[in-house]
Amino acid sequence: MFLSVPPNNAEPYGTQALSFMSLPFYDVSVATHLQTLGGVANVLEKGEAFAAEHAIDLDELLRYRFRDDMAPFSFQVISVWHHSMGAMKAFQSGVFEPPPKMSDMTWEKTKALIAYAIEYLSGLDRDLVNELSGKDMVFRIGGRDLPFKSDDFLTSFSLPNFFFHSTTTYMVMRSQGVPLGKMDFIGQMRMNAG
Repeated sequence: MFLSVPPNNAEPYGTQALSFMSLPFYDVSVATHLQTLGGVANVLEKGEAFAAEHAIDLDELLRYRFRDDMAPFSFQVISVWHHSMGAMKAFQSGVFEPPPKMSDMTWEKTKALIAYAIEYLSGLDRDLVNELSGKDMVFRIGGRDLPFKSDDFLTSFSLPNFFFHSTTTYMVMRSQGVPLGKMDFIGQMRMNAG
């Protein structure tokens, strides 16, 4: 739910009744994931082209970390995949777990993960996804099951992680000199047709 903004002549917040609007679960999850996944796919394509032009080793780039205590670039992309497609699968099964260990990551595998997530999410039925709203689920980690409602898991954990790792993917590419701008990251916006 999102707070609506009062008109210019309305009473300030705190002195009026607040109104809320709701958004379909599909729009907050699948549509949002698809928009950003498209941006991440674009960032990876531009990064690959830049690496080819400037003789940058893509395997070395996959291991790049901003700091020694951070996960490598490959994990950032794995996490984008996991917090989009993996989250949607978890909403259906009722269980979310940390991403699987993936060794021998290559640039092609990172691109394939994002492409697979886009393909999977694009095939989800809007009505069936909307039915996942409000469902009980758990985040299984370290032998514990942390209970959530699907909406709360999406908005308080999964989407923040999805955006964190998407942004980190962008920032690693940008820090390596790839000519990117905000619109490369944002992806295809959902504007009114006509």
